[in-house]
Amino acid sequence: MALNPGDRLYAIGDIHGRSDLLDRLYGLIRLDAAKAPPGRRLAVHLGDYVDRGPDSRGVIDRVMAPDLPGFATLALMGNHDFMMRDFLDDPLEWGPGWMMNGAAATMASYGVAAPRRIYDPSAMAAARDALARALPPAHRAFLEGLQPCHRDPPYLFVHAGIRPGVPVDRQSVEDMIWIREEFLDSSADHGLVVVHGHSIAPEPGLRPNRIGVDTGAYYSGHLTAAVLSAEAPRFLST
Repeated sequence: MALNPGDRLYAIGDIHGRSDLLDRLYGLIRLDAAKAPPGRRLAVHLGDYVDRGPDSRGVIDRVMAPDLPGFATLALMGNHDFMMRDFLDDPLEWGPGWMMNGAAATMASYGVAAPRRIYDPSAMAAARDALARALPPAHRAFLEGLQPCHRDPPYLFVHAGIRPGVPVDRQSVEDMIWIREEFLDSSADHGLVVVHGHSIAPEPGLRPNRIGVDTGAYYSGHLTAAVLSAEAPRFLST
């Protein structure tokens, strides 16, 4: 199924706390959409809103209420968002892994100090309690409500990818937010073109079976969105 001539779908890559770049990218998206004929406007955020960059809190605020008038918007779950969510439920199980993957920056954006002893159960529990108190209820609901994928033929939007050879409706959430090589190295026809983030590359990737848009925004300064329409895919980048 092809998109209609006026339709514009924008798939936004991993933001990782860079609210400044997200603001700039929203501006580019608005300008791009204004040049297109009337049609559907959809922005899909591919996950990883938190960690590493300085303003995870601000990113979640913006994604919950994006500055994209006339757009429908979706927010998918990334593995970092998953770790943050599950840290709040089980700090002993998920805390050490999250702390080693940029959690300190996220916690600081909420005014909370990360624990120095990440394998100390009491320290991890205290950090979880402090973050839970600082986290606005709307942010907790946002994390709980993130979906693992969105199907919009001819595209499938997902954070990391899918397992080749497995039907879309049988994919595991774990694969959709964590998979790398098995998906990246596959030339299989998945039935839909998979639009994903998660795996950083210097430039967005365009292959017959997948489109990758994670350009390492938190350190490169380049936050990328794929522009999908009835024409060939193209990209916007800060």
